[in-house]
Amino acid sequence: MKQVEVSRHVASPVGRVWEVATDLTGAPDVLRAVTSVEVLTDGPFGVGTRWRETRTMLGRSATEEMAVTAVDPHRSYTAEAHSGGARYVSTFTFVPAAGGTDVTVGFAGTPTGRVTAALAALTAPLVRRSVVTALRADLADIAAAAERG
Repeated sequence: MKQVEVSRHVASPVGRVWEVATDLTGAPDVLRAVTSVEVLTDGPFGVGTRWRETRTMLGRSATEEMAVTAVDPHRSYTAEAHSGGARYVSTFTFVPAAGGTDVTVGFAGTPTGRVTAALAALTAPLVRRSVVTALRADLADIAAAAERG
């Protein structure tokens, strides 16, 4: 699946939005689709941080192991997962803007095998719509939590 991007303005400072978006243990309380998170590494959020996230999407519950692969504190981070014959990359960016923060999340999935690539080509439009819907919901949830303070 080609890169999908969704953006939203959050009426809260970058530091607060970053705090909400990178609080892995708090994710089930913020993101309506996330039912549980198990942090697998110690220490602050940064490159190498790993967690298992269980979320509901398309009426199904799935657990993925995620790993942070890049961080520019209060500006961006990238997390990756490898599952079901594909590599998934999510990138969050945080830009100070008048009255708050502009947040953009990008998501891409790359098949790692021929059979997976063929299946991905057939299902791409449905998957793309579902991913956009999920990303918009996540951003709305992050915005609501950050704006509550």
